[in-house]
Amino acid sequence: MAIRDIRVVPDPVLRTPCDPVRDITPAVRRLVQDLIDTVDDPGRAGLSANQIGVSLRAFSFNIEGKVGYVLNPVIEEVSGEQTGDEGCLSLPGLWYETRRSDYARVRGTDLDGKEVVLEGSGLMGRMLQHECDHLDGHVYIDRLEKDVRRKALRQLRSQGL
Repeated sequence: MAIRDIRVVPDPVLRTPCDPVRDITPAVRRLVQDLIDTVDDPGRAGLSANQIGVSLRAFSFNIEGKVGYVLNPVIEEVSGEQTGDEGCLSLPGLWYETRRSDYARVRGTDLDGKEVVLEGSGLMGRMLQHECDHLDGHVYIDRLEKDVRRKALRQLRSQGL
């Protein structure tokens, strides 16, 4: 349907917890298609609805050629640990080493109300946690060590964000 513009920090929609999807309406179906169209671009691993200005609990993903979405995702389980560079479409140009759980499992639904379970380690695990953080009103720099977070915020200010 449409590739949507990405909201960037300090847009308040990125800091507001998203509402659950209660009904599958034509607008929700368009949202899911827009999320899929917008994430289906090289270098994009995930995209939450609030990153395109819609405060609903939904995200799309594009991991190793698999593109999909989930509505009302909830992280059920995390384990292990990984540390690696993380970036975000809503924080353009910022990449910082971020500690996350290695494995994550998320449960939600699809447009037909059927249960969806997404799980994985490495990039998939990181993406699941990153997108659920967005839906809870957080961005990845919130997880950085205090001194590194200050550096990231200085970098944002120097970019005029």
